[in-house]
Amino acid sequence: MSPEERDAFLAEERTCRIATVAADGTPHVTPLWFVWHGRRFWIYSLLRSKRWTNLTANPLVSVVVDTGADYLELRGVELVGRARPAGEQPRRGEPSPELEPVERIFNSKYGASEGMAYDGRHAWACITPEREYTWDFRKIAGAR
Repeated sequence: MSPEERDAFLAEERTCRIATVAADGTPHVTPLWFVWHGRRFWIYSLLRSKRWTNLTANPLVSVVVDTGADYLELRGVELVGRARPAGEQPRRGEPSPELEPVERIFNSKYGASEGMAYDGRHAWACITPEREYTWDFRKIAGAR
């Protein structure tokens, strides 16, 4: 995928799978909603989750967003990087210039017209990709 195709794909797709590693080396993969903004991947996670505990101990993550039912429809993005907390933890809605556009995109993407529901149990993490892999099997010669 070109950078423009990647950006459009990540803006359109709704669910990622994020892989973290526990302190004992055990991998953990979970589905999650996300935002792609500013060449960064944003997740809104429960603080009392295995995912957040793992991110705190080891910020290295791999995230996959993919789609397609048949082989020649497969396309996706894998991002590898380090997660860092963003904003207050838990997120209670304090003004945050960094999070304002991210939360606006999140609300629009997932239909929260009233705005973010700050429940005191979630926080944002930002992943800046260090490596990126993309694929679009629809581009294979003779695929159509």
